[in-house]
Amino acid sequence: MSTKITKTEEEWQQELTPEQYEILRRQGTEPAFAGKYTYSKEDGMYRCAACGNELFSSDTKFDSGTGWPSFTEPASAEAVELRPDSSHGMVRTEVVCARCGGHLGHVFDDGPNPTGQRFCINSISLEMDPGAESD
Repeated sequence: MSTKITKTEEEWQQELTPEQYEILRRQGTEPAFAGKYTYSKEDGMYRCAACGNELFSSDTKFDSGTGWPSFTEPASAEAVELRPDSSHGMVRTEVVCARCGGHLGHVFDDGPNPTGQRFCINSISLEMDPGAESD
């Protein structure tokens, strides 16, 4: 992972689309089954849409049936940060980009082997780098 990126909210608003800003900076959620990567089977590396940080390999993507792209693990332990999230009357674990702090989604302990985890990620937080492997 590269050096952390720090920008003002005004800078983020100028660089991101309104939809990206709502999810990445304001912890929004895209509608289930609406994201461009929900059903994608393309090989490559999913990167942070805000900063390009490598987040998830397509090798770890699976169909969870939940309506969002799901992964068993991040590309590296340093790629994401996990934070407690008690918003909306629920207790969950938020997943953010370790490089820019952008909201990606949440992680749950109901995934398949080998990790048993389901990283449930908003498509709009991601950009696919086709055919790319970890840097």
